[in-house]
Amino acid sequence: MTDAGAKPWEHSHSFGQDVKRPGEARTIFVIVITAVMMVVEVAAGSVFGSMALLADGLHMASHTVALGINVFAYIYARRHAHDARYSFGTGKVNTLGGYTGAVLLAGFALVMVWESVARLVAPTSIAFNEAIFVAVIGLIVNGVSVFVLGEHRHPEHRDDLADELEEHGHYHDEHYHHHDHNLVSAYLHVLADALTSLLAIFALLAAKYFGLIWADPAMGVVGAVLVGRWSLGLLRTTSVVLLDREGPDDLRDLIRRRIEANESNHVTDLHLWAVGPRLYSAVLSVATDRPRPPDHYKGLLPRDLGIVHLVVEVHPAATAELSRR
Repeated sequence: MTDAGAKPWEHSHSFGQDVKRPGEARTIFVIVITAVMMVVEVAAGSVFGSMALLADGLHMASHTVALGINVFAYIYARRHAHDARYSFGTGKVNTLGGYTGAVLLAGFALVMVWESVARLVAPTSIAFNEAIFVAVIGLIVNGVSVFVLGEHRHPEHRDDLADELEEHGHYHDEHYHHHDHNLVSAYLHVLADALTSLLAIFALLAAKYFGLIWADPAMGVVGAVLVGRWSLGLLRTTSVVLLDREGPDDLRDLIRRRIEANESNHVTDLHLWAVGPRLYSAVLSVATDRPRPPDHYKGLLPRDLGIVHLVVEVHPAATAELSRR
């Protein structure tokens, strides 16, 4: 990406991170409706003396804070996109926000297990009507939030590159179409809330009409296990990016095929790593009998590959052979 008026060899390292991402506005909207519901529940719980209402209101407060971290990550990444102290832009701030959200989700799952086990051991009285009312309202609010944030799961358009990867048996949507990790984190938070509300309704109805008091804490354990699995999955995908793990094998194979389409070219070294959502940086060494300028080899790669920073080293084949001895 070259700035207007810049020389051909000069380019920006913001890589589009200065542009407001769609997930930012959606997350802010969810924070607003969650915060409003939180205030209503805390106020109602205090006035009517309902512990169920008060507890759920405080629970929503914790998720409001978690979603606030996601919004902070969006704004920080956008405002510091041109900060030269970030070698490859602020794309990983997005991933760091997702990682932080995943840690909070894991903590939320542990608290759910602790509380559920405690209530299995020492059951407490439940105000069924109030608790069911709270769970239904919470489910509606969280359902709206899931719908608002769930757009990130819609499949993106297919392009020639995706078709070529799939044709060679290498196409994996989860790798090529990198999710907005920050948005995924926010989505999982509201999905966890919706799940706990749904399980709570089921358990409370079972306890009220069939006397299955143990169902309420048991559903809490089930919900905690599911939330824990989601958090571990997000921790895994975000940590891969934060630790600069090599990019997907399908993209690396494609790069090699394109460069080595000419039999005189051989890729002797290749490093590919993510610097943001669907954004990669790469360093490539080519040994060839017919050396050409680096721009020639850059031109062999598809423009929609997602590589925003590419360094190409070119070595005459004889020199490359000597360096291997």
